[in-house]
Amino acid sequence: MREVNVKEIANVIERLCIESNYYLPEDVKEALQDSLKKEESPLAKEILQDILKNQEIARRTQVPICQDTGLAVIFLELGQDVRLTGGDLNEAINEGVRRGYKNGYLRKSAVDDPFLVRKNTGDNTPAIIHAKIVAGDKVKIILAPKGGGSENMSALAMLKPSDGVEGIKKFVIDTVDKAGSNPCPPIIVGIGIGGTIEKTTLIAKEALLRTVGQHNPNPEIAKLEKELLEEINKLGIGPQGFGGRTTALAVNIETFPAHIASMPVAINIQCHVARHQEAII
Repeated sequence: MREVNVKEIANVIERLCIESNYYLPEDVKEALQDSLKKEESPLAKEILQDILKNQEIARRTQVPICQDTGLAVIFLELGQDVRLTGGDLNEAINEGVRRGYKNGYLRKSAVDDPFLVRKNTGDNTPAIIHAKIVAGDKVKIILAPKGGGSENMSALAMLKPSDGVEGIKKFVIDTVDKAGSNPCPPIIVGIGIGGTIEKTTLIAKEALLRTVGQHNPNPEIAKLEKELLEEINKLGIGPQGFGGRTTALAVNIETFPAHIASMPVAINIQCHVARHQEAII
């Protein structure tokens, strides 16, 4: 049994909060550069160039890529052969977020009540924690700050099994079309299909963590991802909503077995920043 002190987890969380807000992931950067080569609209090209310039300034000067530094969403994989010591895991995670957002000069965006007082918590806690037990003696942490603009454009539909693939396509295209410029395109579209109402929304968000350009291993699902990406880019929304052929960089689909009477579909939209960083302890 390997022991891991939760203080070490807090330290890693603090670092990931800062790094995820300062550094655009390389796969997203490469996708933007590739889109710039393919884009035909002069205005869209200019905006893509500005986006790339912005992330380079953030990296070089150690400042946030975007003023909306998001809610801290943590995906935690805890090895079953790990014994945690030194205190409460949840408290350690929130302490890491608290320090990260303070020391990284990141905007605090959490309110303590969702619809009444809506007072800012002052330190961007509590974090949103998704934890699962896995084999091994490691602790894997993925921190993915999620901004409000893209999250607000996400959607859930409890489709009927008889709606089939065409029903899924219609729901996705309609959702992205309605979102327009609000989620700061070019976007990444995470789609969850199956499970229950909470499971499908979770796997839709997990889909956003996949490397841009990497498709689902199921050939039929990969085919659907490519078709949806093509259809979304035909909408003409373009970078920041000013038109062009680059509305989305990727469509990532994850699935899970479902009830015989159900076909839940969730869409989690991510802005062009697509922040996430990971570490293994």
